[in-house]
Amino acid sequence: MTDAAFAMPLIFLFCGMKGAQTLLGDGDTGWHLRTGEWILAHGRVPDRDVFSFTRPGQPWFAWEWLWDVLFGWLHVHAGLAAVVLASSLVLALTFALLFRMARRSSDALVALAITLAAAAGSAGHWLARPHLFTMLFTVIFYGILDRGGASDGRESGVPRRLWLLPPLMVVWTNLHGGFFIGILLIAAYAAGQFALLLGENAASRRLALRRGRGLVLVAAACVAATFVNPYGYRLHAHICSYLADGFYRGNIMEFQSLNFQSAQARYLEILLALGGAAAFGRLRHGRIAWPLLFAMWAHLALYSARNVEIFVLLAAAPAAEAVSEGLRKLPVMRLAGWLRRGFEGLVLFTREWNTVDAEPRWQLSSAAAMLVLAALLYAPRSPAACRAAYDSKTFPVAAADRMEKAGLFGGVFTEDLWGGYLIYRQYPRGRVFIDGRSDFYGPEFAGNYIKAMGAQAGWDRYLTRYGVETVLLPPDAPLCGALRQSGAWHLIYDDGVALIFRSTRAAPLPFELASAVSSGGEIQLNNASKGRI
Repeated sequence: MTDAAFAMPLIFLFCGMKGAQTLLGDGDTGWHLRTGEWILAHGRVPDRDVFSFTRPGQPWFAWEWLWDVLFGWLHVHAGLAAVVLASSLVLALTFALLFRMARRSSDALVALAITLAAAAGSAGHWLARPHLFTMLFTVIFYGILDRGGASDGRESGVPRRLWLLPPLMVVWTNLHGGFFIGILLIAAYAAGQFALLLGENAASRRLALRRGRGLVLVAAACVAATFVNPYGYRLHAHICSYLADGFYRGNIMEFQSLNFQSAQARYLEILLALGGAAAFGRLRHGRIAWPLLFAMWAHLALYSARNVEIFVLLAAAPAAEAVSEGLRKLPVMRLAGWLRRGFEGLVLFTREWNTVDAEPRWQLSSAAAMLVLAALLYAPRSPAACRAAYDSKTFPVAAADRMEKAGLFGGVFTEDLWGGYLIYRQYPRGRVFIDGRSDFYGPEFAGNYIKAMGAQAGWDRYLTRYGVETVLLPPDAPLCGALRQSGAWHLIYDDGVALIFRSTRAAPLPFELASAVSSGGEIQLNNASKGRI
């Protein structure tokens, strides 16, 4: 059943979602890839901005540089299809490992069902970006700690497998800024050991003290490992400053609370209920590691949408254990005969599956799934979900083509999502106004950008300050209305996805004013609106 857990996110992605276009649904992927290629070309990690014309040469922390290099190398040698394939593999491994962890303390079918719920609960953030590795490393750390840091293990000291965590932490730190999650996990398990010091058994207290001290040492080693990065302690100061700034929490969507009318919220609610039941049950038996983690991450998941995927990953194994224990108790409860017999049959069925799942086997189906996916991604006429390209209905693909044919590279005001895409399309020929590196641009710059996007007073002076002569925006952007009404700007392109406005003070571009309408899947020009600028 590990193969089923491995294939589950792939089925979600390429059958239930948009596949490659889902993974490429964020413009940040673009600047990450170009950063990796820059590092490969220059042999060092950048410490100054190379992508913008608004803050050129300003200090910049490329804190996910290792992901950038790995995926930049894949992109150089095998294109966007390799980026999609590798990201899919990371997701598949994450949920296969999560299933194996849940399976250790629960029935196979229950573990698979809860893994399915965790996958659905995290799917809203499945993007080809470095945070996918934080999901994977969270499961790896959690699995090692749950097996090596549990209170009922046989080893008298610190299990040697826990010493894998510091070198893994070095890798995690350089892949993504979520590395602090690993330290919080270790701290929770250490607290679980120290809580056993309140017990009456002297031998158990001595064992708990040794293990607690060992986990503290491992945590200290992991903290030290986080300083093995190109920026040293400055990375920690930068991340803390970024996360503590209220501006980002109030203005970045993934920092805000989850919309509970979304499909993702249903699975979060399920795991909140089951995780809470598991926390209560473990607390009754003096096991406080999961209750501590539940209290922390349930709050964080409700507070910020970007924490939801971490909570559902952490909640899966305790939830599966609680459900399995509940199912085993049902046949002996005072129930109607037919209902009791039904539960007995269900328990017998799950036991049979446990026997099947316990048999050793090579995970050939998982390997075959990746080979099939690779073949589809590189096929000349691949299905729509397997075409590794940015979605032309979300990103200004046709508009960027038109600008490039006109020789227009850089100097364009656009939204931050599209800024990352333009970096992917135009760097190094062009520079962008803004992109998704919110920590780099800072709250003051970002605040003024938000005001301009909202067409608030002074937006025209703001664009003039940076010498902007071209604006590229989606039709529903409030600024588009102000530009249409301004005599200082002309609409020169409209394809339904993107509008291009040009300042009347700027030299005309060598393409016609066009209004593209969709007809039979083809883009046609509306002759009534054609005209030379």
